[in-house]
Parts: sequence; structure tokens; C-alpha cells
Amino acid sequence: APRSRSSPASESPPHSQPTPFTAKPLPAPRHPALISPQDPTLVIGSSLTAACTVNTDSHLSAEDLYWTLNGRRLPAESYKVLNATTLSVALAHLNGSKQQSGDNLVCHSRDGGILAGSCLYVGLPPEKPVNITCWSKNMKDLTCKWAPGTEGETYLHTNYTLKYKLRWYGRDNTCQEYHTAGPYSCHIPKDLALFTPYEIWVEASNRLGVAVSDVVMLDVLDVVTTDPPTDVHVSRVGDLEDQLSVRWSSPPALKDFLFQAKYQIQYRVEDSSEWKVVDDVGNQTSCRLAGLRPGTVYFVQVRCNPFGIYGSKKSGIWSDWSNPTAASTPRSERIPGVCDPKSGEQNSTLRRELKQFFGWVKKHAYGCSNLSIKLYDQWRVWLQKSHKTRNQVGKDPSLILSYLGGPAGGWRASDLGSTGPYPQRRP
Repeated sequence: APRSRSSPASESPPHSQPTPFTAKPLPAPRHPALISPQDPTLVIGSSLTAACTVNTDSHLSAEDLYWTLNGRRLPAESYKVLNATTLSVALAHLNGSKQQSGDNLVCHSRDGGILAGSCLYVGLPPEKPVNITCWSKNMKDLTCKWAPGTEGETYLHTNYTLKYKLRWYGRDNTCQEYHTAGPYSCHIPKDLALFTPYEIWVEASNRLGVAVSDVVMLDVLDVVTTDPPTDVHVSRVGDLEDQLSVRWSSPPALKDFLFQAKYQIQYRVEDSSEWKVVDDVGNQTSCRLAGLRPGTVYFVQVRCNPFGIYGSKKSGIWSDWSNPTAASTPRSERIPGVCDPKSGEQNSTLRRELKQFFGWVKKHAYGCSNLSIKLYDQWRVWLQKSHKTRNQVGKDPSLILSYLGGPAGGWRASDLGSTGPYPQRRP
């Protein structure tokens, strides 16, 4: 188990009891005035009594002074004259600083001149950073992100430091390139070891303390992501009005590594912002989109998830989506005025036609072993071109083979008989 990394400051409750501050009169300053305490750091809810002491050479007295906080004049009832040259102000139940550089508490002379100032840092100790996640782009680097805790806001400038080391040996290393993937992120560009797990943790520190995250163990091979797939092409499937074909190439950066890949496709119509995702693409580099609207422009994107790199048993991390590629489906050529069947009825009809077509081929067209879905696609194109012909198919299936140029295995269009609903093969 990794050695616990913690700090005494991180063990204290995040909302400790406020400590009141009371200033004592200062000796005559060399400057026009001095404020005590100077630049204090306080927990939210604390009270503060600050004192402004003017130099006797300035010929000013305590009664010639007033206070402002962030440019707003503080009420006179909060003042107290401590002696002839010192005026104090009492601030109760302080809220978090409005700016991380501190709130400005200023002592003024009667004519508005600025005599002295102090910064008040009012906030909370940092919380333990959580949700550390990392990824490696093409196994060449490592980027990590984290969240700053359940509350996050400390009202004080808080530094986050990502540290890492090889699990069983090596020294602690500190990440140098911050904010590369957001406000809570860091990038390690090179010199990473493979096949050896790393320990990674984040330290948060501000004026009120230090907090350390839990240690995350990871192997670079288990968090690999890639560039998006390249050469994405989208094209029509002949004259099929409801389909598009998508092809792409594997990410080139990993072509020399032993790995597999999963792909996802998302697509949307031109006038919509809603994407539909195809999850079951697998590791093939092509896919056909079906059930699309005729005469419609579609935008298509592809992304990749590498897994099994050098035998890793964990899935990789999805890449970014490729740039959108557009293509349009053919326009419908149905006869105007003919009622189209409803979507469910149309799908049922197509399934019935497909079953009828291949059933007939299997039973009556002996020798047509090279028939495939592509042949069926051609048949559907022919059906879509003529509503009249679609109605005739059930009466004379010989039209199918006649359109396709005759079946394989020696059949000719002239061989088709006409003595029944299906042609008979001649001896």
C-alpha cells in the first residue's frame, strides 16, 4: 500500500473556530501612517479590530481619520479612538474575500487622502482534491484532471500541485504544465515509463493550510486514447433513398502497435442539433446507416476507443469525434398522390419482400450461390423506381431475375416458365 501523504494542516476541520484579532497601538511610524495587523489571514466568520496610527509629523490626529473597505466607507460607530494618533475599527463576522488578492482595508485622512492600507485575506482552508482522472494521447504523454473538493471555493488563492512517481521505486516528480485541459489539470509531455504503474496525487495549499488527495494508481497502457479516425467518407448506396455508407481509416499514430479498436458513429440531419449514436459498430472500419429520410443532408462523425494495447485488459478512452462529413440521401421517386404506407407497415413490407425473394431463390433458382444483400439492394432500387412494378412482383417473380440480368448457374430469362406462380427449372 502506498505511504500516506498528509499534513497536520489538512487534518484540522475545514471550518475551524474564528480567532478574533485585536490591534495594539503602534509607536510613531516613519511613514504617514501604519495599520496593524498588516495583511492578516482570517477564517470566514472571524472578527477583526484594526488600528491606524499616524506619524506625529503629519500633524494629524485620530479624529482626522476614517476607514474604507473595498472603497466603501465604514460607519463611524465601528471606530474607537485609542489615543491622540490612533483610530481603530471593528469588523465582525467577516465574509470571504471578494477577490483572491485580498480585500482592501484603507486608512484615510479627513480630505480623502490615503495614509495606509492592509489586505484582508478571508477564506477557508483547501479541501482534499478528488476525482483524479488521467489519459495518454497515443502513449506519448499523460494529462490529468481533478476536482477541487466538494465545496471548491476557498475565497483565497489556492495552489494545486500534481505529483507522480513510479510505484515501486523512483523519486517524486512534479508536473509543470498546468491548465492545459481546464482550470484543474496538468500535462506531463514525455519521459513516461510503460508496463509500470504510477502513483499520482494532488496537493492543494493556500494561506490557511494544505490538503492532499488520495493516491491514484494507473498504468499508462490502461488509459490510452487516440486521434480521431481519419479519411471519413460518407456516400450513397446506389439509389437507395434511406441508406448511406460510411467508411474511415484507423488512427495512424497507433498503426504500429498491437491493439484493437471499437468505433462509434453519430449522425444528425442538417437542420437539427440532436445526434443519434450507433454503438454496435465493433472494430470494422465501415458501416451502413439505414432508415434515413430521403432527400436529406446528414452530418456524420466517427470516434475510436483502443483496447487490449500490449495485452492490457482495460478499455481505453474514447477519442474526440472526427470532423463532420456530409452527404445526402437520394430523393424519393414515388408517384405524386400515391399514399405511402406508415413507417411500421413499410418496414413489415420490406421484411416480407426480403423473405419472399430469398425464399424463392433458395427453392427455385438452384445454383445461385453468389446472391447477397447487394443483389437485394439492386432489387429494392428497382422496386422504388416504379410503384406499378412493385405491385406486379407478387404476380410474376420472373421480373426480378429479368431485371437483374438473369440468375447465376445458367438460367436465362427465356428459361422462366409461365405455367404457375413460380417458374420451373427445365431438365
